[in-house]
Amino acid sequence: MKKRIVIAEDDPITRLDLIEMLLQNNYNVVGEAKDGFDVIELCRKFKPDLVLMDIKMPLLDGINAAQIIRNERLAKAIILLTAYSSKNFIDKAKKVGVRGYLVKPIDEKSLLTTLEIALSNANELEEVTKKLESTNEKLDARKKIEKAKGILMNKYSINEQEAYVKLRKLSMDKRTSMKEISEIIILSYNESDLCI
Repeated sequence: MKKRIVIAEDDPITRLDLIEMLLQNNYNVVGEAKDGFDVIELCRKFKPDLVLMDIKMPLLDGINAAQIIRNERLAKAIILLTAYSSKNFIDKAKKVGVRGYLVKPIDEKSLLTTLEIALSNANELEEVTKKLESTNEKLDARKKIEKAKGILMNKYSINEQEAYVKLRKLSMDKRTSMKEISEIIILSYNESDLCI
């Protein structure tokens, strides 16, 4: 599947050059913008794999647009383009979490290499993030189940195994997860006497 890219560059000639390089190398340019505001809207619409964006643009610069795109998780990776290579710009780019930084004029070899590395790193990060979120969800569910078991043990003077069996039976009877049943038990216990 072709990688979907949004380009944000206020200079039309540079923008056309980038589009041509990408199309010739089998990338799918799904949108092009002239300013930071438009690139955010395009990212919300297309959820691209990568955003190639100039730092200096009207309305909203590339650094601030990158911050919004990252915060809203609108693209997997962002590469900033600039005519400036000062430490200040580089530090700002690192701070907002961009995956690459290219200084103009941009040659095809540098562009493609930076793109591939950025996309590879972004995919790897996405996998790690998914695993972390899954682990956190499981841990959260486990904590709630343990708390609900404790509530049931106290309320009915039963042991841990009996509380677990009661939770599991409620889960099956109500056709919902043990986590959701546990959340209801905890909520009920916090609001008033338990009525199970």
